[in-house]
Amino acid sequence: MGIAEIISNQLFIRSTFFFYGEAATETLSEQIAADIANHWNEPNATVMVDRRMMRVIFDIKGFYSPQLNPEDVYYNYNPQNNYFRIEEFSNVHISFVDDIPCNTGYFKLDNLLNNSTTAAHEYGHTLGLKHPELLDIRGEGQPGIMYPRGTICDPHFQYDAAAQPLAPGGTMNPYKRKVLQKDIDALKLYRLQFDKNSKAIIGDFSSLWHDKHLPAA
Repeated sequence: MGIAEIISNQLFIRSTFFFYGEAATETLSEQIAADIANHWNEPNATVMVDRRMMRVIFDIKGFYSPQLNPEDVYYNYNPQNNYFRIEEFSNVHISFVDDIPCNTGYFKLDNLLNNSTTAAHEYGHTLGLKHPELLDIRGEGQPGIMYPRGTICDPHFQYDAAAQPLAPGGTMNPYKRKVLQKDIDALKLYRLQFDKNSKAIIGDFSSLWHDKHLPAA
Protein backbone atom coordinates (compact mmCIF):
# COMPACT_ATOMS: atom_id res chain seq x y z
CA MET A 1 0.00 0.00 0.00
CA GLY A 2 1.20 3.51 -0.58
CA ILE A 3 0.57 7.06 -1.71
CA ALA A 4 0.95 8.05 -5.34
CA GLU A 5 1.99 11.64 -5.98
CA ILE A 6 2.43 13.52 -9.24
CA ILE A 7 5.30 16.00 -9.27
CA SER A 8 5.91 17.61 -12.64
CA ASN A 9 6.12 14.68 -15.08
CA GLN A 10 7.03 12.11 -12.47
CA LEU A 11 4.72 9.78 -10.57
CA PHE A 12 6.10 8.83 -7.17
CA ILE A 13 4.81 5.77 -5.30
CA ARG A 14 5.73 6.22 -1.64
CA SER A 15 5.50 3.31 0.80
CA THR A 16 6.89 2.96 4.31
CA PHE A 17 7.43 -0.43 5.95
CA PHE A 18 7.58 -1.07 9.68
CA PHE A 19 9.15 -4.41 10.60
CA TYR A 20 8.70 -6.24 13.89
CA GLY A 21 9.36 -9.74 15.19
CA GLU A 22 12.37 -11.57 16.61
CA ALA A 23 14.18 -11.83 13.25
CA ALA A 24 13.74 -8.17 12.36
CA THR A 25 16.77 -5.86 12.64
CA GLU A 26 17.57 -2.31 11.63
CA THR A 27 19.98 -3.49 8.96
CA LEU A 28 17.51 -6.01 7.52
CA SER A 29 14.71 -3.43 7.51
CA GLU A 30 16.81 -1.03 5.46
CA GLN A 31 17.92 -3.85 3.16
CA ILE A 32 14.34 -4.94 2.43
CA ALA A 33 13.28 -1.40 1.59
CA ALA A 34 16.29 -1.00 -0.70
CA ASP A 35 15.58 -4.33 -2.40
CA ILE A 36 11.97 -3.37 -3.10
CA ALA A 37 12.98 0.04 -4.45
CA ASN A 38 15.77 -1.40 -6.60
CA HIS A 39 13.55 -4.04 -8.16
CA TRP A 40 10.58 -1.77 -8.84
CA ASN A 41 12.73 1.06 -10.20
CA GLU A 42 14.87 -1.23 -12.38
CA PRO A 43 12.67 -1.04 -15.52
CA ASN A 44 12.67 2.79 -15.53
CA ALA A 45 8.97 2.45 -16.24
CA THR A 46 6.69 5.08 -17.70
CA VAL A 47 2.90 5.41 -17.62
CA MET A 48 0.30 7.67 -19.18
CA VAL A 49 -1.66 9.53 -16.50
CA ASP A 50 -3.93 12.49 -17.13
CA ARG A 51 -2.80 12.50 -20.78
CA ARG A 52 0.82 12.93 -19.76
CA MET A 53 3.64 10.41 -20.03
CA MET A 54 5.28 10.09 -16.64
CA ARG A 55 8.28 8.29 -15.20
CA VAL A 56 7.30 6.08 -12.27
CA ILE A 57 9.59 6.28 -9.23
CA PHE A 58 9.18 4.05 -6.18
CA ASP A 59 10.21 5.73 -2.92
CA ILE A 60 10.42 2.96 -0.31
CA LYS A 61 11.49 3.32 3.33
CA GLY A 62 11.94 0.59 5.94
CA PHE A 63 12.14 0.94 9.73
CA TYR A 64 12.91 -1.55 12.47
CA SER A 65 10.07 -1.16 14.98
CA PRO A 66 10.63 -3.46 18.00
CA GLN A 67 8.23 -1.39 20.14
CA LEU A 68 5.36 -1.73 17.68
CA ASN A 69 2.14 -3.00 19.25
CA PRO A 70 -1.15 -4.30 17.79
CA GLU A 71 -2.96 -1.01 18.32
CA ASP A 72 -0.40 0.78 16.13
CA VAL A 73 -1.43 -1.51 13.28
CA TYR A 74 -5.17 -1.67 13.98
CA TYR A 75 -5.60 2.10 14.24
CA ASN A 76 -3.22 3.29 11.56
CA TYR A 77 -4.93 5.52 9.02
CA ASN A 78 -1.86 6.53 7.04
CA PRO A 79 -2.07 4.75 3.66
CA GLN A 80 1.69 5.00 3.25
CA ASN A 81 2.32 2.61 6.18
CA ASN A 82 2.79 -1.15 5.88
CA TYR A 83 3.49 -3.60 8.73
CA PHE A 84 5.28 -6.95 8.38
CA ARG A 85 6.43 -9.42 11.02
CA ILE A 86 9.75 -11.18 10.31
CA GLU A 87 10.53 -14.56 11.88
CA GLU A 88 12.71 -17.55 11.09
CA PHE A 89 9.67 -19.86 11.09
CA SER A 90 6.38 -19.57 9.21
CA ASN A 91 3.68 -22.17 9.75
CA VAL A 92 2.85 -22.01 6.03
CA HIS A 93 6.59 -22.33 5.20
CA ILE A 94 6.65 -19.19 3.06
CA SER A 95 6.17 -15.42 3.33
CA PHE A 96 2.70 -14.04 2.72
CA VAL A 97 0.45 -10.98 2.64
CA ASP A 98 -2.96 -10.76 4.28
CA ASP A 99 -4.98 -9.79 1.23
CA ILE A 100 -4.67 -8.32 -2.26
CA PRO A 101 -4.28 -5.38 -1.89
CA CYS A 102 -3.24 -4.91 1.74
CA ASN A 103 -0.78 -3.27 4.13
CA THR A 104 0.20 -6.19 6.40
CA GLY A 105 1.85 -9.58 6.22
CA TYR A 106 4.46 -12.03 7.49
CA PHE A 107 7.99 -12.61 6.17
CA LYS A 108 9.97 -15.83 6.61
CA LEU A 109 13.56 -14.76 7.18
CA ASP A 110 15.33 -17.05 4.72
CA ASN A 111 13.03 -15.81 1.93
CA LEU A 112 14.59 -12.35 2.30
CA LEU A 113 18.29 -13.17 2.10
CA ASN A 114 20.85 -13.35 -0.73
CA ASN A 115 19.32 -10.85 -3.15
CA SER A 116 15.90 -12.44 -2.93
CA THR A 117 12.93 -11.07 -4.87
CA THR A 118 10.40 -12.12 -2.20
CA ALA A 119 9.89 -8.68 -0.67
CA ALA A 120 9.47 -7.10 -4.11
CA HIS A 121 6.96 -9.82 -5.06
CA GLU A 122 4.93 -9.35 -1.88
CA TYR A 123 5.03 -5.58 -2.38
CA GLY A 124 3.29 -6.13 -5.70
CA HIS A 125 0.51 -7.90 -3.82
CA THR A 126 0.14 -4.96 -1.41
CA LEU A 127 -0.45 -2.71 -4.44
CA GLY A 128 -3.12 -5.04 -5.80
CA LEU A 129 -1.31 -7.41 -8.17
CA LYS A 130 -2.20 -11.11 -8.20
CA HIS A 131 -0.27 -14.08 -9.54
CA PRO A 132 -0.74 -14.45 -13.30
CA GLU A 133 -3.29 -17.09 -14.28
CA LEU A 134 -1.04 -18.81 -16.83
CA LEU A 135 1.94 -20.39 -15.06
CA ASP A 136 3.56 -22.08 -18.06
CA ILE A 137 5.55 -19.31 -19.73
CA ARG A 138 8.01 -21.33 -21.77
CA GLY A 139 9.07 -19.30 -24.81
CA GLU A 140 8.16 -15.96 -23.23
CA GLY A 141 11.56 -15.13 -21.77
CA GLN A 142 12.09 -13.12 -18.60
CA PRO A 143 9.55 -13.94 -15.84
CA GLY A 144 7.90 -10.90 -14.29
CA ILE A 145 7.95 -10.26 -10.56
CA MET A 146 4.48 -11.63 -9.86
CA TYR A 147 5.11 -15.18 -11.08
CA PRO A 148 5.06 -17.53 -8.06
CA ARG A 149 7.24 -20.45 -7.15
CA GLY A 150 6.35 -23.46 -9.29
CA THR A 151 6.04 -21.48 -12.53
CA ILE A 152 7.20 -23.40 -15.63
CA CYS A 153 9.63 -21.26 -17.60
CA ASP A 154 12.53 -21.31 -20.05
CA PRO A 155 15.42 -23.47 -18.79
CA HIS A 156 17.86 -20.68 -17.94
CA PHE A 157 15.35 -19.22 -15.46
CA GLN A 158 14.95 -22.55 -13.63
CA TYR A 159 16.72 -23.64 -10.46
CA ASP A 160 18.52 -26.17 -12.68
CA ALA A 161 18.77 -25.33 -16.38
CA ALA A 162 19.29 -29.01 -17.21
CA ALA A 163 16.16 -30.22 -15.38
CA GLN A 164 12.98 -31.25 -17.16
CA PRO A 165 9.92 -29.04 -16.50
CA LEU A 166 8.33 -29.82 -13.10
CA ALA A 167 11.10 -32.29 -12.25
CA PRO A 168 13.29 -31.36 -9.27
CA GLY A 169 14.90 -28.06 -10.21
CA GLY A 170 12.61 -27.71 -13.23
CA THR A 171 10.60 -24.68 -12.19
CA MET A 172 11.33 -20.95 -11.99
CA ASN A 173 14.01 -19.87 -9.57
CA PRO A 174 12.31 -16.88 -7.87
CA TYR A 175 15.67 -15.13 -7.60
CA LYS A 176 15.56 -14.73 -11.39
CA ARG A 177 12.22 -12.93 -11.75
CA LYS A 178 12.23 -9.17 -12.37
CA VAL A 179 9.89 -6.21 -12.33
CA LEU A 180 9.05 -5.42 -15.95
CA GLN A 181 7.21 -2.56 -17.63
CA LYS A 182 4.20 -4.86 -17.94
CA ASP A 183 4.14 -5.25 -14.14
CA ILE A 184 3.91 -1.47 -13.81
CA ASP A 185 1.21 -1.42 -16.50
CA ALA A 186 -0.76 -4.01 -14.52
CA LEU A 187 -1.07 -1.53 -11.62
CA LYS A 188 -3.40 0.56 -13.83
CA LEU A 189 -2.08 3.77 -12.30
CA TYR A 190 -4.15 5.80 -14.76
CA ARG A 191 -7.25 4.75 -12.79
CA LEU A 192 -6.11 6.38 -9.54
CA GLN A 193 -8.25 9.22 -8.22
CA PHE A 194 -5.90 12.11 -7.53
CA ASP A 195 -6.93 14.88 -5.13
CA LYS A 196 -6.29 18.62 -5.46
CA ASN A 197 -2.75 18.03 -4.15
CA SER A 198 -2.07 15.51 -6.94
CA LYS A 199 -2.06 12.60 -4.46
CA ALA A 200 -3.91 9.28 -4.53
CA ILE A 201 -4.03 6.07 -2.51
CA ILE A 202 -2.84 2.82 -4.06
CA GLY A 203 -3.69 -0.42 -2.27
CA ASP A 204 -5.93 -0.89 0.76
CA PHE A 205 -5.85 -1.41 4.52
CA SER A 206 -5.78 -4.94 5.94
CA SER A 207 -4.48 -3.77 9.35
CA LEU A 208 -3.73 -7.21 10.80
CA TRP A 209 -1.24 -7.85 13.58
CA HIS A 210 0.66 -11.15 13.51
CA ASP A 211 1.83 -13.11 16.51
CA LYS A 212 4.94 -15.24 16.12
CA HIS A 213 4.30 -18.60 14.47
CA LEU A 214 5.44 -21.60 16.51
CA PRO A 215 6.16 -25.14 15.26
CA ALA A 216 3.57 -27.75 16.21
CA ALA A 217 4.41 -29.50 19.45
